[in-house]
Amino acid sequence: MTEGAAMEDTTQGRGEARKIPTHELTYLRLRDMVLYGVLLPGQPVTIQGLIRDLDAGMTPVREAIRRLTAEGALALQDNRRVTVPRMTPDLFGQLVHARLAIEPKLAELAAPRLTPERIARLEAIDALIEPAIRAGDVQEYLRQNHAFHFTLYEAADATVLEDIARSLWLRFGPSLRAVLGRYIENGLPDRHADALAAMKAGDAQALAEAIRLDLTQGVEQVREALADNA
Repeated sequence: MTEGAAMEDTTQGRGEARKIPTHELTYLRLRDMVLYGVLLPGQPVTIQGLIRDLDAGMTPVREAIRRLTAEGALALQDNRRVTVPRMTPDLFGQLVHARLAIEPKLAELAAPRLTPERIARLEAIDALIEPAIRAGDVQEYLRQNHAFHFTLYEAADATVLEDIARSLWLRFGPSLRAVLGRYIENGLPDRHADALAAMKAGDAQALAEAIRLDLTQGVEQVREALADNA
C-alpha cells in the first residue's frame, strides 16, 4: 500500500461510499491493535515492525503513533520503539471514575432514541459475544463488546461524551485484555441481557444501571490483577 493510497469505507454517506485516507486508515488500524489487546501493556514494538504489520509507509505510521501518544494510548521509548503504558493504581482510579460517570449517562440518553432496528443490531452483536467466550477468544470478545457499547452510545447523539468514552476505552482496553485470560475460560456474566431487556422496555434508568453493572465487572477484574501484581 502506498502512502498516497486510500481505501473505500463501507460507511455510506449521502448515497456514496466514503474514501478513508491512508493516514486515517493507518491510525484506525493501530488504534484497534491497542484497543483489542494485540499490543499488551509494557510490550515494546519497533516502528519498523508496525510498518510491516500495518502495511503502511513510515509517514502514516509515525503520524498514527503521534496521535495515539497524544491520546495517552502509546508511549515513545526512543526513536525506534513504542509501548502501551502499564496501568497504575492512580490512572486506574481516574479511568474508573470517569467511565462510571459518563457511560451510564450515555446509555440513559440513548434509551429514548433507540429504534427497533438499532436494538436488533445490538442483539445481533451480543449474539457474537457468547461464542467468543466459549472459544476463549479474548480479542474477539473485546471487539464485539466494544461494538455493543458504542452502537448503543452512538444513539445518544452526545458527541462530547461519546468522544470521551472512546478515549477512556482506548486507555483501559489493553489492561482488560491482559487479565481476561484468567476469567474467560470460566465464562463471564452476561450483563448485556439486562441492558437489552431495558432497551425493549424503554426504561432509561434500568438501562443506565445495567451498563453500570457491566462496567463494574470489568473494573473488578482489572482491580484484582493490579492487586496481585502489587
